[in-house]
Amino acid sequence: MSTEQDLYPRLTRAARLRFDRQTKSYVLLSPERGLRLNESAAAILERCTGQQTVPQIVHSLLQATSSPAAVQMEMAEDVLSLLLELEQRRLVVFGPRA
Repeated sequence: MSTEQDLYPRLTRAARLRFDRQTKSYVLLSPERGLRLNESAAAILERCTGQQTVPQIVHSLLQATSSPAAVQMEMAEDVLSLLLELEQRRLVVFGPRA
């Protein structure tokens, strides 16, 4: 049986990641709402294209931020937590590679 760790997260068709020039921040838009994102959440969601698993996203973030491997487990938990919360809100889905 697959877990979210083995699957590829992507934004749903209704969700759009946009940069708001006025606030200089990313926003996750959907028909019913808009969520202003911090830099970390935006970096995670930019990688949710259906091409990387959660561990691959974490690895990519670690490389981009030059974070030590020691923080990998904590970062993995935070990334998965965010994605699962957004899945509950029907903004992210997990599935086979796109």
